[in-house]
Amino acid sequence: MTSPRIVVFGATGFTGRLTVEALVAQGAHPVLAGRDAARLEALASSLPVELPTAVADVNRPATLRRLLQPGGVLISTVGPFARWGEPAVEAAIEAGAIYLDTTGEPTFIRRIFQRYGPAAAASGATLLTAFGYDYVPGNLAASLALRKAGPEAVRVDVGYFVQGNVSRRASRGTRASAVGMLLEPMYGFRDGRILREHGRTRIFFVNGRRRHGLSVGASEHFALPRTHSGLREVNVYLGWLGGLTKAAGVLARATPYVAVIPGAKRATDAVADRVIRSASRDPAPSSGGPTISSQVIAEAFDRAGRRLAAVELHGGDPYDYTGRLLAWAGVTAAAQGVSARGAVGPVEAFGLDALVEGCAEAGLREQV
Repeated sequence: MTSPRIVVFGATGFTGRLTVEALVAQGAHPVLAGRDAARLEALASSLPVELPTAVADVNRPATLRRLLQPGGVLISTVGPFARWGEPAVEAAIEAGAIYLDTTGEPTFIRRIFQRYGPAAAASGATLLTAFGYDYVPGNLAASLALRKAGPEAVRVDVGYFVQGNVSRRASRGTRASAVGMLLEPMYGFRDGRILREHGRTRIFFVNGRRRHGLSVGASEHFALPRTHSGLREVNVYLGWLGGLTKAAGVLARATPYVAVIPGAKRATDAVADRVIRSASRDPAPSSGGPTISSQVIAEAFDRAGRRLAAVELHGGDPYDYTGRLLAWAGVTAAAQGVSARGAVGPVEAFGLDALVEGCAEAGLREQV
């Protein structure tokens, strides 16, 4: 079949549907792809414009490959990505397409940059992993802070925080991904290289309040040193756990020992499977209740540990932001292409100033 410019794989899922709606709002006509033809038709009939549908399944990679062409855009929202994400990546590489996904899983992010990046560069494909609230805002905030700090900056810390009852909004895919990564190794960027680490915490001040963050592996560790050659250290922290962050840090430091216990990984996979199976029975995450807002802060430091600059970004619901940001990136990439090949970060792909505008359109702006 003739491939359209934008394909949304996993269109009937929670994040996929948000992305499709945002694309339609921008005037795009993406192909809706997924494994259930009836659900795809139901989604298509609920939209104000007529969109094509295509059955595609990770267990039948050819069904994905036939949807893509060189320069086309594939947006994948099919997670957990460490288990189901690779067929879409391989299809994009084979086609020389532009690939975006919504993962927040450190293991998968690392796999994209280290395993698939060289093959993508050779085929002319571009891989943009973790292109949502995880972890575009941190790449943006850190790049702005580093631009303000100047060449003396050698370290940048990023913190992600939310306010409101985010647990009511979390999708089943997000929960399954979180369970699946419990025993996975984390990493940081220190002394100019990727290193394994577990359980690092630190305190940020957000809106005048002390907020704890727990270190995680993210795309910032790979992307930022490529656009800022003087960087020797990149740290990324999630502050979604509030007062439980310290306890989570202790547990995180124990994961290398727990992971070697026979059956531990099988147990977490079984829990993730149960969460995934419940997705077809349970209602979609609630958008009611208290308003959810998000804050992302980045701080740049010199060799002596002196803070040189800080940038704080404020936005709304992380899921809504992710859908709108993917739509902006998909439309922009389809119309203009991207400026880099291989596995790249958002600043490499679109440029810093364009990314500022795109994030603002999606609802994330710098707090002055």
